[in-house]
Amino acid sequence: MSDIVVFANTAITIVGVVVLILKAKVSPAIALVLGALYLGLVSGLGPEGTITSITTGFGELMAEVGLLIAFGVLLGSLMTALGAIEKLVALLVRTFGPRALPYTFSGTIGTVLQSIFADVLLVITAPLASRLSRQIGPYGVARMCAAMALGIEVGLVFVLPGVGAVALAGVMNLSFGTMFVFGIVTALFTIVTTLALFTALAKRGLWKPELDETEETPVVADGEQPATDSTSATSDAPDFPEDTRERPPLRLSLAPLALALLLIAFGAIAEMVGFSSPVVDLLGDPVVALLIGLVGALVVARRTLPAERSTAAFRRGFQESGQILILTGVGGSLAQTVKDVGLGELLKGYFSTSTVLPLLLVWLVAAVLHIAIGSVVLASITAAGVLGPVLPLLGIDPVFVALAAGAGSLFAIHATSNTFWLLQTLLPQTTRGALKSVTFTVSCASVIAMIPIQLMALVF
Repeated sequence: MSDIVVFANTAITIVGVVVLILKAKVSPAIALVLGALYLGLVSGLGPEGTITSITTGFGELMAEVGLLIAFGVLLGSLMTALGAIEKLVALLVRTFGPRALPYTFSGTIGTVLQSIFADVLLVITAPLASRLSRQIGPYGVARMCAAMALGIEVGLVFVLPGVGAVALAGVMNLSFGTMFVFGIVTALFTIVTTLALFTALAKRGLWKPELDETEETPVVADGEQPATDSTSATSDAPDFPEDTRERPPLRLSLAPLALALLLIAFGAIAEMVGFSSPVVDLLGDPVVALLIGLVGALVVARRTLPAERSTAAFRRGFQESGQILILTGVGGSLAQTVKDVGLGELLKGYFSTSTVLPLLLVWLVAAVLHIAIGSVVLASITAAGVLGPVLPLLGIDPVFVALAAGAGSLFAIHATSNTFWLLQTLLPQTTRGALKSVTFTVSCASVIAMIPIQLMALVF
C-alpha cells in the first residue's frame, strides 16, 4: 500500500472521529473505536488484525495507567471530603500574602492537587478564588480567573497524577517518574510565565473590569452566596465555609497526598540518577505510592468524618474514574492501530533528526484536534498516538512527544469545552472576560510551554 494511501486513510480517520463527535453527537469512546476499526480494515490489517490492535491497545494502556487513574481519583475524592483544599489555600495566603496568591494558587492547583478530578477541583476552588479575587489589589479578578484556568488545564496534561498526563504517559509507554519530573518543570514554568504575561497585558488595557467582570460573585455550588464586599487588600484570613473548620487539621488531611507525591518524586529522582533497590523501586512506583496515600486518606477519613461522608466520597470517586478509564483506554486502541498500520515507519523518511519541527508537528496536530473536538485529553492522546511511534526513531525522547501533545491540546479552549463554561459561570467574569482569561490565556500557555519542552529536548 502506497504512502499516500496510508496518510489519506489516517487523515480520514481523524476527520471522521471529529465529525462523529461534533455532528452525529456520538460518544467520544465509540467514535474512537469506530475510527480504529475503519483505519485497520482499510489499511490491510484485516478483521482479525484490526480487532487485535484495538483490544491490545486498550488492554496495554489500562495495564499501564488503569490503577494509577483509579487510585488518583479516589485519593482526590477523599481529599475533597476532608476539606484539605480550603485549608491549603488559607495557608498559602498566610504564607505568601494576598498579592502573590494568583501564582501560589495556580501553581498548587496545577501540581499538588492534580489527583482531584478536574471538574470537581474547579467547582471546589472557584468559590475560593471568587472570594479572594477582591482582596489582592488591582485586577485581582482578572488574575484569579486566569490563575484558575491555568492551574486546572496546564496541570491536567503535564503533571502526574493528572488524568491527561497519566494517559499521555501510558500512550507513549513512558516511565511515570520521567513524566513526573519533566512535567512538573514544564507546568511551573508555563504557569508562572503565562500568568505574569497576562497580568502585564491586563494592566495595559486587555482587561476591562466594566465589561469583563460581573458585578457580584457567582452563586457557589451549594447555593451559598459568597460576600461581595471587598475587604482589606492585605487581609490574610479568607472567609471559608464554617464546616471546613470542623474537619481534620491541614497537616493530617493533606499528609496522605503529600506522602504519595513525595514517594513518586523520590522514585523519579532515584531512577534518573541510577539508584535502585527493591524497596526504592517498590515505594517509588506511582501505583504503590498512590495506593499508600489512598489507604492513609481512607484511615484519616474513617477516624475524622462521619461514615456516610467517607463512603459517599469513595462512591463519587468510582463514578468519576469510570468514564476517564474508558476514554483513555479507547484512545490507546486508536494509537495501537495507527502504529500497526505502519504510519510511524512511513513518517520517518519525511523528517530530519532535528527535534524542533517534529515536536511542532505534534503540537499542531493536537491543537487542531482540540479546536475541532473540544476535549483536551482526547486531543492530546490522539496526537501522541498518531505521531508517537515515529519520533523516537529520530532520537527524540518520547517524554517530549507527550509534553508537546499536551501543550498543543491546550490551544484555543473555547465554547465547546465544559471547563470554559464552568470557569465563566463559577467565577465573577462575563463570557467576554472568559474569552480573555481562559481562551486567550491558556492558548498563550500552549505556546509558551513549547519553550521548555524544546530546550529540554535539545539537552536530554
